Parts: sequence; structure tokens; C-alpha cells
Amino acid sequence: MKKYKAIFFDWDGTAVLSRTAPVDEVVVPMKKLLAQGIRLVIVSGTTIENIAKGKLHEYFTPEELKNLYMGLGRGAFNYAYDQAGQPFLLSHRIPEKEELLKIHRICYEIHETLLKDYDFRTDIVFSRPNYCKIDLMVENNRGDNLFFQENELEILKENLNGHGFEGGLKGLVKLAEETAREYGMDLSATTDAKYLEVGVSSKSDNVDMILQHLWEQDQIQPEDCTFWGDEYIGLDEGLFGSDNFMRTEKTKKGDFFDVSEAKGIRPEAVTVLGGGVQTFIRFLEDQSKM
Repeated sequence: MKKYKAIFFDWDGTAVLSRTAPVDEVVVPMKKLLAQGIRLVIVSGTTIENIAKGKLHEYFTPEELKNLYMGLGRGAFNYAYDQAGQPFLLSHRIPEKEELLKIHRICYEIHETLLKDYDFRTDIVFSRPNYCKIDLMVENNRGDNLFFQENELEILKENLNGHGFEGGLKGLVKLAEETAREYGMDLSATTDAKYLEVGVSSKSDNVDMILQHLWEQDQIQPEDCTFWGDEYIGLDEGLFGSDNFMRTEKTKKGDFFDVSEAKGIRPEAVTVLGGGVQTFIRFLEDQSKM
């Protein structure tokens, strides 16, 4: 495997087992790579407060932190670190209040359609900065493991079919996009089986913006980058998990790896390694020795 200049990676399920799991093991090779000038980019749907309880920067020196970036909130926030080692907002995609309220109305209409036409019950999380999370499996609690669980896909498909919704996950995404267009909005709808997330951005926005920044700062190209995750798996025909949104027109010449053990298809460009968090940590360790 070649030495990369930039490593983009998901957090939950790729770098750590869960948001509450210790980070000590992964920060050791991260520290070595940052000291070497390798750019590390955490790309996650969560917020900065949920990455190592908001204290990840405390593991590194200000000099090391110059090479750490975070693309968070499903495209909402991109962070870098200042000379004092404190995170600052590099860019964001936060809508005005009226636009956000329109997203809320769109998601409520999706909820209403599923309940009225199919007697399919959902919950909605309205508190996200530029999207809503529609809980499609309200009786299924992931606990600390907030990433994709292998059995969830079949459970959801059976539940949808049992309520007469025959479009599957692809049909849910289509419903979300069509509902958004009725409100004059072109929204991104993604799903990991448990949640349908509808908003103005996705992980694609995170990786594209940070890659552009790395090019402008240090001429780092897509070929110099690798992208790691545990949710590339196919969920429906032509529909893949959230980490697949790191594959964009700008990043497509990079190398993509999946550490998930879940059985299923992946995009042709993605190499499936399995082994979970330990595979990713070994990769970081190997990179630090090259």
C-alpha cells in the first residue's frame, strides 16, 4: 500500500467502536502521522462535541493539530485548528431559519405520508443544524453503537413490505426528494436503514470542500488521498451507505476502503477489508512507519 498525504475517515465504527469508547488506541498512530505532516480528516455525521467528548484536540500539540481537519454534521461544518490548537470553523452550510423550517415541514410531510397511506410510524429529530433525522425503526435502539447494524436492513425491508410500502429504501429516498421538490427545494436524502436523513448537504460536501482546501494550501490531489469507512454497503439497487458519499466527482481518483464485516455488495471502486476498527488502526500504524 502506498504512503498517502491525506487520510479521510469516518469516526463511529471505523476509528472507534462507539462514541463512548476510549480513543487512546487510535490517537497513538494519529499523533505519529500528524507529526509527519500527514493530513487526517475525520468525516462524520455527528457534531464536534461527540468526537472524543469534544476533547480530541487535547491529545495533540498545536503543531500536530495544523494537520487535523473535521468534516462534521453531514456536510454542515468543516473545522481546522488555529495556532493555539483550538478548533475553528473553516466553512459551513447552515441554512437561514426560514429554509430550515421548510426542511422541517418537508420531513413532517414525509412522516405524515407514511403514517396516513401506510400506517407506518416514524419519529423525527428536528434539532440537527441543516437536516432532519426521520427514525424509521422507532422500536430499535442502537445504544452506543450508532453505526449501521447488519440485521437492520432486512428488518426494515420486511416492515416496509408488511405495511404495503413496496419501494424499499430507494423508494423512501425518492419520496423525500419528490416531497422536497414540491416545496421548491433540492435536498439530499440519505439512509442507513434506521434513519432517513433529509437536508441541504451530505458527506460529499465535507470531503469536496476540505479536499479543495488541501489543494489550495499544499497542492494535495485526490490521488494522494484515501477514504476509509464502514458504511459503503449496498442498501438497495443503486443505493449505498453514508460513507459512499465520500465518493464524489472530485475524490473519485482516491482509494476507498471498507472495514465493515457486513455481507453485501459495495461500489466497484471500494476495496472491502473487513476487520472493523482494528483494521483501520493497523493501517494508520503501517502508514506511520512508511
